Order: sequence, then C-alpha cells, then structure tokens
Amino acid sequence: GTTDITRTFVCGPVSDDQTGLSSGSCITMTYLSASARWRWQKTDLIVWTMLDFETCDRARLARDPAYDGIFFTAVRSTRIYCRPVCPVKPAMTKNVRYYPSAAASEDAGYRPCLRCRPETAPFCPAWNGTRSTVGRAVRLIERGALDEGSVEDLASRLGVGARHLSRLFGRHLGSTPTSLARTVRVQRAKRLLDTTSLSMTEIANRSGFTSLRSFNSVFREVYRRPPTEIKRRTPLTPATTSSPRPEDRSAASRA
Repeated sequence: GTTDITRTFVCGPVSDDQTGLSSGSCITMTYLSASARWRWQKTDLIVWTMLDFETCDRARLARDPAYDGIFFTAVRSTRIYCRPVCPVKPAMTKNVRYYPSAAASEDAGYRPCLRCRPETAPFCPAWNGTRSTVGRAVRLIERGALDEGSVEDLASRLGVGARHLSRLFGRHLGSTPTSLARTVRVQRAKRLLDTTSLSMTEIANRSGFTSLRSFNSVFREVYRRPPTEIKRRTPLTPATTSSPRPEDRSAASRA
C-alpha cells in the first residue's frame, strides 16, 4: 500500500499518589510506505489526573501548602475560587467543588479570591520540568505565545494539531488554550496592579492585552469589578502574598 501506518505503545507507567501524576515512556512507531521501513520515536508520557474529592477536601481544611497550585477550591455560595492555603474560614464541604486549574475555575463561572490571590499560586508541580505537550504549551502561553499568535500557531510549534491540543487541555487542565491564555493575562495584570504604580494602559500592554478596552472588559468579567477598584484596595498583608514573578519585578524596576 501507499499509506503510512502509525502505532503508539505506552510502557512502564508509574503513578504518584500525592500529585496524581502518572509517567512513563511513549513509543510511536510509524511504517513509512515509501521506504518500506519502520521509524520509531520515544518520548516522555505525562498524564495528569485530578485528585479525588476527599483528598482535596482534607488538604483544603488543613491548609496544606504541599497542595498549593495542584488544585483550586470553588465555593458555590460565593462564586469565588481559592487556593488550598486560603486564610479565610473554610467553607462547608457540601458547598465546594475542586478544579485542576485557575482557568477551569473561571470557565465554570467563579472569580478569583482577593485574599489568597490565585495569581500568586506556584505552578502545578506536575508540569514543572516535564517535556509533555501540555507542559510545554503552558510554558509557551505564560511567555505570551497566544498574546498575538493563534492556537494553530502554538500547536504547530508543538508538533500537534490544534484540535488535538485542545483535547489535551480539556483532559489535563479542564480548560482550553484560549481560556488559559486569558487567565494568564489577567493574572499578570493583577500582579502588576498589586506590585507597581503603572498606569492602566501600561498594565494592559505589559499583560498582553490588545487594548485598554479589552483589558477592562476581561478584568471586569473575571473579577466582577473594574481594575481601578482593585488598585484602590488596601495592600494585602505579607502572610497572604508571595514574591513577585520575574515580569512583575522588571516592571516595578522600570516604573
């Protein structure tokens, strides 16, 4: 025949009970009809599975810092989502849901907590240092890959199709590349609002928004209030904040 045939095999998965991360090797073998030969490629396989409700609930009630960034708590009664270490009195278990990412929480209609500041949460350890497609995509998005480029461009850089990339995001992060990029932009803006005296126009530009109008609209949609109101709030205490990220420190130094 003239059709190439591809077969993928997963070898030796290893699970981490704390993070829900499974890893192993993924071997892809492709039969090249033109040369009548098989070509194989070995890559890392990283699969993220959401922790069970009971594990998340125990971590939330204990304010366990080991789970900070691994999941987010959404409170149905207030429509707010928080980090597991939030200093606010914990909501009743029957009123909470858990999501694997801030973007997934926002997609479900929840707004970020102004006390624990989800934008300062550490990036989920499950993706740190991995070469998985989703891990690489998230890092590229955090560097601004979708501020001007498209999902198709991002997928092309990763060597996959746009639809496949979207399916991977839904499976592992409970969201889409576009939603994650929006969350990342808003989080950049929120950190700059908290740590610098930049004007709203400068914050919009440095956060990756195409215009001040777009920045105001998206920020209001996420936080249910305009960025100017956030800017006027009393600064949070050191106990509820974390060190500024690189882009925030550089922005502050230039302000």
